[in-house]
Amino acid sequence: MTEMTEIADMETIPGESNNQLALTTPEAQPIKRRKKKSMVWEYFTIENVSAGCRRAYCKRCKQSFAYSTGSKVAGTSHLKRHIAKGTCRALLRGQGQDNNQFITPYNPKMGGSEPPKRRYRSPSSPFIPFDQDRCRHEIARMIIMHEYPLHIVEHPGFIAFVQSLQPQFDKMSFNTVQGDCVATYLREKQSLMKFIEGIPGRFCLTLDMWSSNQTLGYVFITGHFVDSDWKLHRRVFNVVMEPYPDSHSALSHAIAACISDWSLEGKLFSLTFNHPLSEAGLENLRPLLCVKNPLILNGQLLIRNCIARTMSSMAKDVLGAGQEIIKKIRDSVKYVKMSESHDDKFIQVKNQLQVPSEKSLFLDNQTRWNTTYQMLAAASELKEVFDCLDTYDPDYKLAPSMEDWKLAETLCSFLKPLFDAASILTTTTLPTVITFFYEVWKIHVDLGRSITSEDPFISNLAKSMQEKIDKYCKDCSLVLAMAVVMDPRFKMKLVEFSFTKIYSEDAPTYIKTVDDGIHELFLEYVALPLPLTPTYAEEVNGANNGKTNESHYGNLLSDHGLTDFDVYIMETNSQQMKSELDQYLEESLLPRVQEFDVLGWWKLNKMKYPTLSKMARDILSIPVSAAAPESIFDITDKQLDEYRSSLRPETVEALICAKDWLHFGSSDVSNALVKMEF
Repeated sequence: MTEMTEIADMETIPGESNNQLALTTPEAQPIKRRKKKSMVWEYFTIENVSAGCRRAYCKRCKQSFAYSTGSKVAGTSHLKRHIAKGTCRALLRGQGQDNNQFITPYNPKMGGSEPPKRRYRSPSSPFIPFDQDRCRHEIARMIIMHEYPLHIVEHPGFIAFVQSLQPQFDKMSFNTVQGDCVATYLREKQSLMKFIEGIPGRFCLTLDMWSSNQTLGYVFITGHFVDSDWKLHRRVFNVVMEPYPDSHSALSHAIAACISDWSLEGKLFSLTFNHPLSEAGLENLRPLLCVKNPLILNGQLLIRNCIARTMSSMAKDVLGAGQEIIKKIRDSVKYVKMSESHDDKFIQVKNQLQVPSEKSLFLDNQTRWNTTYQMLAAASELKEVFDCLDTYDPDYKLAPSMEDWKLAETLCSFLKPLFDAASILTTTTLPTVITFFYEVWKIHVDLGRSITSEDPFISNLAKSMQEKIDKYCKDCSLVLAMAVVMDPRFKMKLVEFSFTKIYSEDAPTYIKTVDDGIHELFLEYVALPLPLTPTYAEEVNGANNGKTNESHYGNLLSDHGLTDFDVYIMETNSQQMKSELDQYLEESLLPRVQEFDVLGWWKLNKMKYPTLSKMARDILSIPVSAAAPESIFDITDKQLDEYRSSLRPETVEALICAKDWLHFGSSDVSNALVKMEF
């Protein structure tokens, strides 16, 4: 670079006067100075050391570098190297502020043929300091949300990847990331506990027992509740490890732990189990519930079975009855899908025969009964193609007979109602307890017709399935019917209509059971001390928001002013309070619109039905299934994978619960991690 060029590129230095920096060209023309832009001046200052000599001093380590002598300027490259290549030890020690790197150091151990190019920050780009705690927090969230193994932070590939992004990031050990994941769980749990403190109604719990290859059991406990805005919520509360899952006290221990952990004493409304309880297990559970929770309706709504497991059991009966034909069809589908040439020939035959089916062939997953049903349904629609496939493909010799196809269609006719009903549980976020009264009724009626078939295969299969749906109805029909009564489109009318179809001349007895039950439950809600109920307090607080002026009326109408008067009203007007339910039942039904928000309707009418709306909120929060949406169609018990089974029970609970809670939105991110030691 020539002397004239160096002078033209020289940057104005803060603190120096224009007179001091006035340089002239040989023609005595003044040079227009540029404003300093180089990023090095965040780290260096310029000082005069002698006449015509200035040096650059590092703000951190105070080391000096040549800058200008006379009219010659040394530039800034050597200053950038001092910052970027880590020779400034003071800068390396200072992790708090200006840790931005100009150059990513090249590490030959991480691979790559050439060192990375220099990366300079533009003057307009924001400065983002490196935050080790924030990075640890995000790694913990990543592991939780995507179910990565905790040991991933010790894998060489992960370490190389992180180092390429940020060389200053400290390596993490298994114990460190385990502590960070538990800390994330504790933060989210604190946020959830604060949320459920304001829930005005009761809680319904579902319990799903998972096994492991170590013969340990893990009880997944999920809470279902309706918030103050009348929205239905579902959260995993606990994952409790039970060393003896087959013992009669296993579920009792898990429920007691959940009640204590979330302060649910006196707040339970129902329990739904993924597997039927034994009589010994039930007897073990009742004392706990009587002590921890006042029984609603004498406990008739408290313990219930899972409809998803009932339908899976019925589906297994169907698959077991047709296992030979299912294997034949599975082998035919496998032949077509095993090679691209076979698939092409199948499509060619389908097009020539002009078969209108839009379904595609696929192999089933034999642990999920819905995939077997869908495989049978698709193959049945394409049976003509299978029948003619051997004329185009001489190697195909697996074509089912006409009798086989007829049997496959019979199997599909049994599986379709179950599939349609179970699919509702995988998609909807609305209360399912109302829907399943109708679905169970439909299945019951269909099986009743099939039992009268002259075909012994159909009749015997229907009898086996009806036994299971009858047992479910015996245990759960009351709560399903009560939920229907709480739907203003149906009320008691659908109960009367359905029971007449199912029970014929015995229908009046079953209808009376529901009517008596709904009235008895209403009287229990009437007996609750009105001023002390959460909803009442919420409505009063909401009505008083913004009012600062107090008068003698304020004391008179406060919660403590007329407590005796409230007791007097409940004692003298019990008949009037009871008529709230009767008034609701006597009013006309609402039109049956498809998209109807029943909880939203009760929200709008809670002032008209103050007591009945509380009862409706609790009933409509009852879940019909204890299985997670992704497990609705499983025909095998859920098993915790080998890796998670090897972790501490507290860590397993933290990972599973935190994933569920993060799915619904997390609390504010805090850089101050909760320190956990293992």
